[in-house]
Amino acid sequence: MTPELALKLGWAAGRVLSRSGTNKVIIGKDTRISGYLFESAMEAGLSAAGLNVMLVGPMPTPAVAYLTRTFRAEAGVVISASHNPYYDNGIKFFSTDGSKLADEIELEIERELEKPLVCVESHLLGKVSRIDDAPGRYIEYCKGHFPADQTLHGLKIVVDCAHGATYHIAPNVFRELGAEVIAIGVKPDGLNINHEVGATSMAKICETVVSAGADLGIALDGDGDRIMMVDRHGRVVDGDEILYILACDAKSRGVLHGGVVGTLMSNLGLELALAELDIPFLRSKVGDRYVMELLKENDWRIGGENSGHILNLDHGTTGDGIVAGILVLAAMRRRNASLEDLTENIKMLPQVLVNVRFEGEHNPLESKEVLDAKLEVETKLGARGRVLLRKSGTEPLIRVMVEGDIEADVLMHANYIADKVRNLV
Repeated sequence: MTPELALKLGWAAGRVLSRSGTNKVIIGKDTRISGYLFESAMEAGLSAAGLNVMLVGPMPTPAVAYLTRTFRAEAGVVISASHNPYYDNGIKFFSTDGSKLADEIELEIERELEKPLVCVESHLLGKVSRIDDAPGRYIEYCKGHFPADQTLHGLKIVVDCAHGATYHIAPNVFRELGAEVIAIGVKPDGLNINHEVGATSMAKICETVVSAGADLGIALDGDGDRIMMVDRHGRVVDGDEILYILACDAKSRGVLHGGVVGTLMSNLGLELALAELDIPFLRSKVGDRYVMELLKENDWRIGGENSGHILNLDHGTTGDGIVAGILVLAAMRRRNASLEDLTENIKMLPQVLVNVRFEGEHNPLESKEVLDAKLEVETKLGARGRVLLRKSGTEPLIRVMVEGDIEADVLMHANYIADKVRNLV
């Protein structure tokens, strides 16, 4: 990512979107320091293409999707690298209905990038304004997903915002619903986003929940589209268990449409627990885009990843960590149950994920040594285990996942395969 690329991308996207009648685009960002730079560059590129821009400042990714819909903007832009460190950044687009841009539009934008930047005439340049009440609007939207006849009064909740885009949103949502909130990860400085806090670093919130005697913890990632939870004993409740809670709650209320979509990384325990309830389960490739595709293909509503991307299409068009947390809390209130009560019937199998960093074009996953090691481990595990090897979609990592009944064996097998990969990189 460079300022030149952001400028050109804004212009190219503006050119393509304007052909379909677009004249207004919303731009949001997370709290990393480079957001200021790329926001200005995107704003200039869109204006040069003749599009008006509405800025919302630091806002969660799902908030930008919501605001794009509610302001009837033709597109939304989020400047964020989600759960990655501060020195990474990226740009994602939403269509007017709050969903991701269609593949054909993305391809058009890529083609436009190859052309020289030509600015529209001065009287056609886009104007820029700011939506000052964006945080309040989104807070009210989130609260609207909690039952109007219920309250969180009596609950003590630790909320970890990862020093990211939810720092001024999430604590207020849960406080206004009646909970006592202990907020951590709410002091962004541009460099500390996702650093030892948030949904990708759970030690701090686990410790805080136990030491504060809280009922549970909610951990979000840097842009607010992921959620992980913690029960009162300090045990992490991941995306698979959250999916189970939401599916059980929806079925008990008679509003579960079809089944649940997980991914290749979803724990076998989720699949087995859903089968006990006669709830169908399908696996997509890793990535919320593929979960969404499978949901739409089957006309189902609930899906997600064990990393905490949770989709409930009855409650939004994209993954939303705050809303997912609210839906879990609503299930707790309906059943007068604790978080650990809602997860007592799902038994997660030990699963170990080892990341191996690699550089260059060579793909270690195609080597005979690695494939032979994978086959060897799969044979030993049999039907009660799985091995998954894949490249990360966001970082230069090979992810080695092994799952089985005995944790010590799983760890040994994962490290055995990971060592084979390391020998090649």
